Amino acid sequence: MDFALSDEQKLLDDTVSRFVTNDYDFKSRTKIVASELGFSRENWKLFAELGWLAVPFSEADGGFGGGTAECAIVFENIGKGLVVEPYLATVVLAGRTVAIAGSDDQKARYLSKIIDGSLLGALAYAEPHSRFNAASVMTSAKATPQGFTLNGEKAFVLNGAAADFFIVSARTAGSRFDSEGISLFLVDADAPGLRRKNYRTVDGTFVAEVSFDDTPVEANALLGTLDHGLPVLEQVIDEAIVAVSAEAVGCMSVLCADTVEYCKGRTQFGQPIGKFQVLQHRMVDMFMAHEQTRSLLYMATIRMDEGYGVEAQRTVSALKVQASKAATYVGQQAVQLHGGMGMTEELNIGHYFKRLTTIEKLFGNAEHHLDRMATL
Repeated sequence: MDFALSDEQKLLDDTVSRFVTNDYDFKSRTKIVASELGFSRENWKLFAELGWLAVPFSEADGGFGGGTAECAIVFENIGKGLVVEPYLATVVLAGRTVAIAGSDDQKARYLSKIIDGSLLGALAYAEPHSRFNAASVMTSAKATPQGFTLNGEKAFVLNGAAADFFIVSARTAGSRFDSEGISLFLVDADAPGLRRKNYRTVDGTFVAEVSFDDTPVEANALLGTLDHGLPVLEQVIDEAIVAVSAEAVGCMSVLCADTVEYCKGRTQFGQPIGKFQVLQHRMVDMFMAHEQTRSLLYMATIRMDEGYGVEAQRTVSALKVQASKAATYVGQQAVQLHGGMGMTEELNIGHYFKRLTTIEKLFGNAEHHLDRMATL
């Protein structure tokens, strides 16, 4: 099987890689994270100008026409630079949901503005007690003569602090865990009754708790088919899993390389610690965990681009299991081999570890996805 990148993919990889190398060094990234917004709108505008925000959308929707593989290329480089701009939340989660389920009018209204960088979005689907089950929905949407009224709470909404609009999953029929009866709605961030509480996560990025108190939405705010929003959610979440797994591969590649270089230069007992066989074994194990994750990433992109179905779902869950375990192992080993300085704010190693720790939990941990594989 040929895993070589096409000319277009090489160009995309080279463009994003050069930006991360030349314009997104650790010092610059630290200033961006410490800002009030938590990311750079100037960088976001640049992403739009370079066409990166158009990558996963079809040409008919004004996009690049890329698939999961192209998205993975972007995210591996995002991982290498610890890029904090809300590509995952806006482009993958919100944008792809509109692309999959939206009407022509909804696509025209939202996707064009996502692609040109003028609109930031967020997918609000998780709830305080839902854990990793997208079907566990207690937020309600009651029909009214004008449309619907939303009531409920959403937890850990990525980019919820800066989003201009939300895609909200709400129950329009059935009970809490039913797979049927879940609908998706487009809700403006300034809608009446919408409240959000913003906070930073361990990796320094902002998320939000979002609540709805008799929030009115018009009938044309329904995204997709009434009562059948869960399949759309599942596909978008699986696409996001591939994306963050690619990001983890990028993070791990930096940790592996930096740890090897550190062990070559750090001396103890009159010689570099990289000469100690036990540490060599640990670095080899780090490298193997990273490469195994990359291999499964390739397989998952192939399965997703062949067509979304059970085989793709199983492969994505297998990838998330591997990525979660590898992220924990590589991150811990990198910190330990750097010693106490591995967790200092001034060194990048601890920040990569924090991001990998977040990725390990995003969209389901290893235990959750092992269970999912067993039921598919």
